Parts: sequence; structure tokens; C-alpha cells
Amino acid sequence: MANDLAFEKPLIELRATIDELKKISEDKHIDFSEEIRRLEMKYREIENELYAVMSAAERMQIARHPARPTTIDYIQAICTDFVELHGDRLHGDDLAIVGGIAKLNGIPVTVVGHQRGKDTKDNITRHFGMPHPEGFRKALRLMRQADKFRRPIVTFIDTKGAYPGKAAEERGQSEAIAHNLFEMASFRVPIICIVIGEGGSGGALALGVGNRVLMLENAIYSAISPEGAASIIYKDSSKALEAAEAMKITAADLERLGVIDGIVPEPKGGAHRDHAAQAELLKEHIVRHLTDLMTLSEDQLREDRYNKFRKIGRFTYTQEGNHA
Repeated sequence: MANDLAFEKPLIELRATIDELKKISEDKHIDFSEEIRRLEMKYREIENELYAVMSAAERMQIARHPARPTTIDYIQAICTDFVELHGDRLHGDDLAIVGGIAKLNGIPVTVVGHQRGKDTKDNITRHFGMPHPEGFRKALRLMRQADKFRRPIVTFIDTKGAYPGKAAEERGQSEAIAHNLFEMASFRVPIICIVIGEGGSGGALALGVGNRVLMLENAIYSAISPEGAASIIYKDSSKALEAAEAMKITAADLERLGVIDGIVPEPKGGAHRDHAAQAELLKEHIVRHLTDLMTLSEDQLREDRYNKFRKIGRFTYTQEGNHA
């Protein structure tokens, strides 16, 4: 099928064989129950082996799966009373960013996130989830409102990066991103950020300054896309899979490096396999972290956020005292 991933081919072929045997058994009234049972066992063995240890390139493919749940999917699944708000009050309404007010376990929150399209037409409307400056300014407007009324903020990160077009640059793309980083650092309310798919470059960082930064198990998070890195380092964008392995972009890598604060497990095979189960897992993690953060004072929240980003990165020193 069109959305099947290349590394899952052994599973796909075996499932096709099992389904074919079941169909023949029903149509011809031939008992293949024992053969089907053995093939089902083999399927589970291969499945466990395949998903137990995945490469960064394979996780990248899952993170970009077109059927993966989007920001709106999660908001609708884990929140109630959602009211979407539009526009940046300066230029227009960028549909690559969605946000508004909702309740999470009865707690009023502001939710904001990147929104990819569900099909080609929707993707074009939403700029493939890559915001223009007005998208980032809409997000900032909603977060300022949350800070004013003391509502916790939850952001969902899922973008290849900020929109790279000329018009976006003319309207102040870099300034809009920088302004978000600056203001999010000083907000007086809890901020939880979750990378639900692909977190790419400044487009992701513009929604990523939080007290807690979480990632779904198969999400990726990087300063540049693997394709972009490959074109710079190897002078060949087709080496994106090789670049992905070297860039340490997976949730496990980033948790080990201290960039993120936790990993949200995914159903076997990825979030696209079971939207409801994934939403429930995500909600559990958000509520747990939000409960902890809501015990902190305004000053403590800002200090916590400052310390979180301050400690990212490690330095080593040579015998001469020079750091590297």
C-alpha cells in the first residue's frame, strides 16, 4: 500500500499470506487453521524483533507517516470544550498553526500546535505544517493570553521547519521565531511541549520553550532536517538516512543528552496504528507533568524553565584548561 514503510516489508508480505490463507479457507472450506496459527506466531516474532531496535532512519519514516495523528487529533481526543481562536491581529490567519482554549481533566488550558494536512489539498492550505510569521505570531498571541489569565500552556510540535518562502522572510520570519523564544522564556504559567512527529529547526523551537519538553517514542527533533544536513555535509541530499543516524535526532538520544525530559511510548509500529491508545498515553504524561508544575510559584516556574535550558550541553576540558 502507498503508506507502507520499506523496512516493514517482511511484516507486510507475511500478513498478506495470512490473509490469503484465511480467504481461501473461507471460500473453499479448507482447514488451514494450523498453518495460520504458525504464521501468526511467526508474524508476532518478526514484529517484536523489528520494532525492538529501530534505527534513526526508520524512526524518521514513522515520524513522517502521513497517517500519524496531528495536533487537532490530539486536542479532540484529550481535551474537552475546545474553542479554536484565529489570526495574529497583524496580517492574517496561518492554518499551519492551530490553537485555542480547552479543558484538560477539567483544568482550563491553552493549546497550540503545528498542523499538517490530511491530504494534498489540506496540506497546501496548511503549508505542509510549515508556519509563516503570522502563524508564530498567532501562537504568541494565544500564549500571551494564557499568561494573562494564568492558564497553563500545552504545545504540540510537528513541522519540518518554518516556511522557507520569500514572502515569509519579507514579513519577518526570523524575528517572529526569536520573539516567541524570548517571551516563552518569561511566561509565568506552566508550559509543556510535546514533539508528536517531526520537530524541525526554528519552526519547532518557536513552540518548544517549556518547563517540560516531551517526545513521542518515534518522533524526531533536530536543528535541521536530515535532508538539509546531508546536502551541506555530504553535498548530497539523498544521503538523508545516513545523516539521520549521525545527528542524534531520536527521543532516546535526546533524553540521554538532556535535551528532553521524557519519552511517551507509542503503540507497536507507531502512533498511526492506534490513535486512541496513543492519545490516552499522551494525556497521562501531560496530566502528570502538569500536576507537578502547578505546585510551583510563578517565580519558580520561570527559574525552572531557565535552569532546564541552561544545563543543556556538556563541556570537557583539556589538561591545558582549554574547553572543547
